[in-house]
Amino acid sequence: MMPIIVQKFGGTSVADSKKILAAARKAIRAQMEGNQVVTVVSAMGHTTDALIALAKQITDQPPAREMDMLLATGEQVSVALMAMAIHSLGHRAISMTGAQMGIVTDRTHTKARIQSISAARIRKELDEGKIVLAAGFQGVNPDFDITTLGRGGSDTTAAALAAALHAAACEIYTDVDGVYTTDPRVVPSARRMKRISYDEMLELASAGAAVMHSRSIEFAKKFHVPVHVRSSFSDQPGTMIVAEPESLERPVCGAAMQKDEARVTVLGVPDRPGAAMTIFTKIAAKNVAVDMIVQNVGDEGLADLSFTVARDDLPATLMAVEEAARAVEARGYNYDDHVSKISVVGLGMETQPGVARKMFRALADKGINLLMITTSEIKISVLVDRESALEALRTVHAAFELDREPPTSGAESGTRALAANGNNTAEILARMQGMEDLLFEDVSLDESQSRVTLRGVPDRPGVAASIFEEIAAQGIVVDMIVQSVGREGKAAMSFTVPDKDLPKSLATARSLAARLGAAEPTSAPRVAKLTVSGTGMRSHTGLARRLFQYLAGAGINIDMVNTSEVRLSVVVDGAHGQKALDLLKKEFADVIV
Repeated sequence: MMPIIVQKFGGTSVADSKKILAAARKAIRAQMEGNQVVTVVSAMGHTTDALIALAKQITDQPPAREMDMLLATGEQVSVALMAMAIHSLGHRAISMTGAQMGIVTDRTHTKARIQSISAARIRKELDEGKIVLAAGFQGVNPDFDITTLGRGGSDTTAAALAAALHAAACEIYTDVDGVYTTDPRVVPSARRMKRISYDEMLELASAGAAVMHSRSIEFAKKFHVPVHVRSSFSDQPGTMIVAEPESLERPVCGAAMQKDEARVTVLGVPDRPGAAMTIFTKIAAKNVAVDMIVQNVGDEGLADLSFTVARDDLPATLMAVEEAARAVEARGYNYDDHVSKISVVGLGMETQPGVARKMFRALADKGINLLMITTSEIKISVLVDRESALEALRTVHAAFELDREPPTSGAESGTRALAANGNNTAEILARMQGMEDLLFEDVSLDESQSRVTLRGVPDRPGVAASIFEEIAAQGIVVDMIVQSVGREGKAAMSFTVPDKDLPKSLATARSLAARLGAAEPTSAPRVAKLTVSGTGMRSHTGLARRLFQYLAGAGINIDMVNTSEVRLSVVVDGAHGQKALDLLKKEFADVIV
């Protein structure tokens, strides 16, 4: 049986007739090399933007269903023209819409999720020797209405088709020649990686790397699809996105900037079970994806809850927050829509300490203030003023020497491992239903940590660096770090350490507090850190709400929260750890593999 290759060409790769013909030649060449070929095509150039602008000339609030009808035409133009190009070059092709390919989504317009793919029609056309030109970004719901998949929709289509067809590879052709350690347009020293792991790519995508959208990587990870990101305009090898990282010897593989973020803080939230759940329920109802979530330990029965959203989602978020603040009897809320998120990512962080300290010191030396901090096992994110974002990105890229090749790459062994992954067709077909459903790989409990909290810390550059340098000097390894937004020039910072190191950590914290003019530090000798990890953690907007809801229903309060693309962690009182673990395993049983 001939292997199937799924290709995807983005809008810049099919922007005019010459580029369409060039893309057609790549599809033909792949077929002539002995493959069956499915080519997913985006709308030409800025067609989608032009269609949106046209709709806005008619009405400021176009119905979502009609927007999907309109926007889906962009991809249909592209696939028809590319099919014509392939025919003109003497080969056979057929263009197909999402509905003709059997891509069934849910009923959400403009941000639909793929529920299933019936690939029989595609296979029939492939077996007849045709190249299938697939319209990206679209599907059809159970009512046979056209739906679109939202940002990165063509990438998502390509990865989903590769999964459904059990393709040998998914090739993403774009205007860059691979995945870089950061955006080479703003950091000229950025280096193209030979390989990056699914989890690292997911974290970089959510942190601002624009090469691929996170939903497409979720598909690839879930169904073991190797993804090859490469240039439309050359035959140079690009970057493989697979299970293994390029190197584990270097703790950080890449850095990213999410420039257009907005921060929202709900002030004076009663520190009781269920308050956070109420807030995120209101936000999830607006279909808004929350990014960084920072809840610090409550003070005098009240806590501040901060989170970030895409700047474009701020109006809908504020409507939800205003309603939620009244419901939980919070003291109010504020926001800042001139902030950016800077992140460093790497699987090597799990085994190499000191990454946060190094990042904080590099930024401090440039006089860049950290407005929020959140960490996970493989990502550290900080919020900074937008004016400082570009300098911050360049600073951390240089600090971790990301322009240099890693000590070892192991590229050959990683590539060979691809062929062994995901060859159980029966298993893959059984998982096709609900293709974009949330999927947990693990729900874990760590009862070996203690928590230290510093309040009234001066909100100025260099403070975080000084704190964690002094803690590291005592030989203390810090796990989870949360810094909430400062109020009146003061911030609160909590971190967890091994429980055996609590006395030493608390003594260091007291010395720091005295020197910084901060309040007397507080601590909890026994905390429980609960972590859920898997696929779809951020793109499923109701996940945080569900987790908070289950814990609140059992009367379990949350002291600390941090989030990432592949993990969500909360810290609760140590006495409730096992109860909370059992509860989450029970409530999420339907999505745990």
